[in-house]
Amino acid sequence: MKLTRRAALAGAASLPAVSAARAQAPSEVKIAMLVPLSGPWARQGILEQMGARLAIEDVNAAGGIKSMGGAKLKLVEYDTQDSSEKAKDGAQRMLAAEPDLAGGFGCWLSSFTLAATEVTERAELPWLTLSYSDLITGRGFKYVFQSSPTADRQATEELPMVMELAEKATGKKPTKMAIIGDNTASSVSFMKPIREHIAKDLGLTIVTDEVYTPPLTDATTMVQHVRSARPDFVLFQSTNVPDDKLLIDKFAEFNLRCDKLPKIGGGGHWAVPELLKVAGAENLEGMLVGLANWPGKKQAELEKRFMAKTGEPWFGHDSIFAYVHVLILKEAIERAGSADRRKVAQAIRELNMTTGPADFFPDGTLKYDEKGRRVGAKLCIVQWRNGKPTPVYPASIAAADVMWPKV
Repeated sequence: MKLTRRAALAGAASLPAVSAARAQAPSEVKIAMLVPLSGPWARQGILEQMGARLAIEDVNAAGGIKSMGGAKLKLVEYDTQDSSEKAKDGAQRMLAAEPDLAGGFGCWLSSFTLAATEVTERAELPWLTLSYSDLITGRGFKYVFQSSPTADRQATEELPMVMELAEKATGKKPTKMAIIGDNTASSVSFMKPIREHIAKDLGLTIVTDEVYTPPLTDATTMVQHVRSARPDFVLFQSTNVPDDKLLIDKFAEFNLRCDKLPKIGGGGHWAVPELLKVAGAENLEGMLVGLANWPGKKQAELEKRFMAKTGEPWFGHDSIFAYVHVLILKEAIERAGSADRRKVAQAIRELNMTTGPADFFPDGTLKYDEKGRRVGAKLCIVQWRNGKPTPVYPASIAAADVMWPKV
């Protein structure tokens, strides 16, 4: 009788511990998105928002974080607004309001990312970004992970590619180029090696080099300089759709569309539906765009779902990055079995995948080096064809051959 009572008491004593353990298991895990949702760069932030929200739905529909009892992912959204100072303030507000964040991603514009990650790094919050500037992962930070090829790498890859395409189309290499770009962090980082040695190494003379502070109000003088210099092509490093439109419109006004003067833009903003609406298919036809990612054949079904849900005409650079950044954070939380941000950061550092989230990158690799840069990150090229950006490079995502504009 005593043994039975003891057993019963022991069993009863164990019940609160089980209940407590269950009570401690979180029902949700928070991750953050800090992107421009207002101001000149809002369109890019909204496209990220669309991709992130769809990814959250997909993760939770598939069972959430299984190693944490099916805990659901929750996305908290913050706005950088229109300046680096406001982006930094946004990061501070985010961390104060959400002390239990497991990780996050943003901020699209490199200048914003540089400012915000000063805050997230001090908080030891793992932060994923599509921003291009080399400085982002060149400061010795341990909690920042850059999924795109850096601006320096893009500059190194893009110009030789342009030369090859031009020679194949015309039988001769270009000898003169023009540059028009703003003075934000990614543009400065991208243009630095081109100005210092890449153009010269390729036998190119920079015949005009125009730099402006965004937002651009009038492109007339810059376009006049380009027309007078008679380059073989123009390389753009603007960073927002309104500036892109002004440049495209002004070149068209001077009868210098892409079929007369080849143009290469840099960044996902050059391949968004908004640009088509404001600049027009005719003015964009043949425009080449170098960017850090674009959906390939493996994302065909996802693209259909995205388009049906959002009403967008395609699934592009900004949306796919946000989608995959949610998947990467989910994978890291799953492996860590915890929402502890330090454990999540360590799980990101240990990722080495060629499937799953890796399928969302053209090179098919998901691994970050000691600086936080994604190993194997490659440049993509899309070209405006009949009112839609069409992937033409690399072969893993290409849907058509490159067409070099006639000169």
